[in-house]
Amino acid sequence: MKITIAADSEQRDNWRGRKEPVRRVRILLLLLLFPLISLASGIPQEPPRWSLEIKGGSFFPKEENWKAYYGDDKTGQFSGAIAYKLIRQFEVGIDGSYIKDEGKGLAAQQEQITGNVTLELYPLQLFALVRGVFSENQWLVPYLGAGWTRIYYEQDIRGQEKRRGAATGTHIRGGVQLLLDNIDRSTAWGFHENFGVDNSYFFLEVQRSSVEIGSDPVELGGTSYQAGLLFEF
Repeated sequence: MKITIAADSEQRDNWRGRKEPVRRVRILLLLLLFPLISLASGIPQEPPRWSLEIKGGSFFPKEENWKAYYGDDKTGQFSGAIAYKLIRQFEVGIDGSYIKDEGKGLAAQQEQITGNVTLELYPLQLFALVRGVFSENQWLVPYLGAGWTRIYYEQDIRGQEKRRGAATGTHIRGGVQLLLDNIDRSTAWGFHENFGVDNSYFFLEVQRSSVEIGSDPVELGGTSYQAGLLFEF
C-alpha cells in the first residue's frame, strides 16, 4: 500500500508539472488576444483624437448696405473643419468656408446701378472649443468656442477692375451635437470598420464673426446658421 500511495503521489506531481506550462501558455494567449477581442467587440482602445466636420447653411451679413447691393439680407455658406482633441472636452482646430452673393453695383454717392456685382468671401478660422461630453454614449453634446478669423474677399463689378483683399477679426461659435451611433448601430459599426470612424454626430451651429476693413469700416462678418455632420477618429 505504501508503495502504491507513493507511486500515485508521484504520478499526480508529474501530471501537475506537465499541466503548469499549459496554463501559462493559455494565460499568455489570452493576454495577446485581448486587444483583438476588444477591437472585435467595437470598443476603441482610446478616446478619438481627431474630428472632421462638413456643414452648410445661411450667412446673414452684419453690413447694413448688403441688402441694397445684393437684394437680400442673407446668402449661402458651405464650410469644413478639422480639429484635434487635447483632451476629450477640449479641442483646437481650423475652419474654412465659402460664401458667394450676386447683385447690382451702385455708383458711389449717386446710388445708380452700374452693373452686375459678384462678391466671394473665403473665411479662414482658428478656434478653440469646449465640449460638454462626459460619456462615449452621451446623446446630446453642447459646445462653445471662439477664435481668430481672417476673411479673404474678391468683388467683381462688371466693367470695373476686380477688388481683392483680406481682413482680420474674431468670432464665437456654439451649438449642440446629436450622437448618431445609438440610432443606427449597424451603420456606425460599418463606418468604424471601413473608415475608422469612432463616433458620428449630426449638429446645429450658430457662429458670429466681426471683421472690419477700410478707414471707413465695412463689415465683412456676420451671423451663420449651419447644420452638418461630424466624424470622430
